[in-house]
Amino acid sequence: MKLVVGLGNPGRAYEGTRHNIGFKVLETIAKRAGSPLRRGRFQGECAQVSLRGCSSLLLWPLTWMNLSGASVLVARDFYKIEHSDILVICDDFQIPLDSIRLRGSGSAGGQKGLADILERLGTLEIPRLRVGIGPVEKGWDPADYVLARFPENECIRMESAVERAADCASEWAVVGIESAMNRFN
Repeated sequence: MKLVVGLGNPGRAYEGTRHNIGFKVLETIAKRAGSPLRRGRFQGECAQVSLRGCSSLLLWPLTWMNLSGASVLVARDFYKIEHSDILVICDDFQIPLDSIRLRGSGSAGGQKGLADILERLGTLEIPRLRVGIGPVEKGWDPADYVLARFPENECIRMESAVERAADCASEWAVVGIESAMNRFN
């Protein structure tokens, strides 16, 4: 069992914001898998899918971005999932717009949802797929920037990034992190 976690904030007010790109990637993965029924579970919503034959649980934590670790911890413990079998998908304003970057471990790099997951799971050894939403435009507060929606001229580029991120998550689940990093980084 693989656990694929998309980070974002719950509610209509946050739909389409830069900070919810992890949710958007999960929605794309779920759509490709036939749009399975989402169930309220693990302080979030989840759907069980097959990623190219690999049984996977998609998890949308509904605990708010900065408390995402609570949801991930409960799901990990319930299924007894190894840390290497968890993939966290999140936004990163320090990565150029529409770029994706897969890593097997490391710090949270300022992403508070990822930081909460790493802290609650007690390890830096959690694979993560960062989707670039940056850089923060001059004159913007970073908190306001991540909670803003993409302007129309960035939407097409971000749709492409979301598709690539969904492909990368599937590659990670099926053939592992090294192969996925070589192909998508």
